Amino acid sequence: METVIEKFFLGRQPILDRNQEIVGYELLFRSADVDHAEFESYSHAVTSVISSALASFGMHEVLGEKFGFINIHLDLLLSEMLELLPVGQIILELLEMIQLDDQVINRCRELKAIGFTLALDDHEFNPDKTEIYSVVDIIKIDIIMIGIAALPEMVDQLRKFPVKILAEKVETVEQFLICHELGIDLFQGYFFERPVVLNRKKIDVSGLAMLKLLQQLTMDATVDQIEETFKENLSLSYNLLRLVNSVAIGMHEKIKTLRHAILMLGINQLRRWVQLSLFSGHDSRGINHPLLEMAAIRGRLLESLVRSSDGFSKGDEAAEAAFMVGILSLLDVLFETPMEEIVSSLNLDEKICSVLLTRSGKLGRMLTLAEKLEVTDFDAVKVLLKECEISLDQLLTAQLEAFNWRNSIIHEAA
Repeated sequence: METVIEKFFLGRQPILDRNQEIVGYELLFRSADVDHAEFESYSHAVTSVISSALASFGMHEVLGEKFGFINIHLDLLLSEMLELLPVGQIILELLEMIQLDDQVINRCRELKAIGFTLALDDHEFNPDKTEIYSVVDIIKIDIIMIGIAALPEMVDQLRKFPVKILAEKVETVEQFLICHELGIDLFQGYFFERPVVLNRKKIDVSGLAMLKLLQQLTMDATVDQIEETFKENLSLSYNLLRLVNSVAIGMHEKIKTLRHAILMLGINQLRRWVQLSLFSGHDSRGINHPLLEMAAIRGRLLESLVRSSDGFSKGDEAAEAAFMVGILSLLDVLFETPMEEIVSSLNLDEKICSVLLTRSGKLGRMLTLAEKLEVTDFDAVKVLLKECEISLDQLLTAQLEAFNWRNSIIHEAA
């Protein structure tokens, strides 16, 4: 993959529907040029991305089949440059400081005629601005700024218009449930990463089977032992056969036995599948589960960074350990069980345990870097890049690799 020339930070924030499945991402950019003020930095970075960086990596690599929300300032809204964007996939999000005057409304109508979807960012209902509500498709409400108490009336007012309502900064499950009860359509925030109570919930049967299998794969168990674990869990066996047959791996005939599937897939691939299946098999959301998305990107990002960084052995072992750390780092959220209990149930290397529990060492700092990148804390990312001795080019390349790999998983599972 070519190194990205433009110096900017790239972040994605997931947009979920009422079933808590990912339907899109808000793409956030910041110029790495420290001379820019925050707003100027953002405007400069967005313009740069659209004008040049799109040619380097393309939106499909970042978004897969999902929608992408991009914040648009006035100059860009009025610019022909927008027509470089993929019309059916990008949602133009008008920043709140744009005056919704006749010029803007007319331009929105032009963009709608081309086929763009339009959204208003951080919007509060205004009875004097109802004309724009018949033009845009989505209205984003900052629930922290508005306040939960004022939400019902605002939602009632906006329901009179043919728009979808998106609640942003939804950070707790309680907030999500209130917004869901009000009939809000879309949600942005990290509530899905924060269970109501970390309450030592008992891990269910399928989860226990997955953890047992992961432990065996980590401890280099025999094929007989691994096969026996599959036999003890029929749904696990079914999913394995489905996976191997869908991937095909160059075979001309379908695989019909568990042992054949295990041998043909190989231990490394099987380990990865188990790690990801912990998330995708946990509930009905499957491949669009936001925790699976986060875990997959986290794991692949860390693997790519380790492969391109000094201070790690260049073999597969260090990269595999990094991938596993990324995946396992979210299991406490998935199972609502303290990380100490998860770690104690797996026979992991002490260094990996230490990374998961205390974020120690260089790999621990890389894990923190991945976590800060997920919430688009670019100030923290900048500091951590220096600590980890990773260049911005290395980070962007690793991000795009991770996004692209994640998209390929979705196609295989489809």
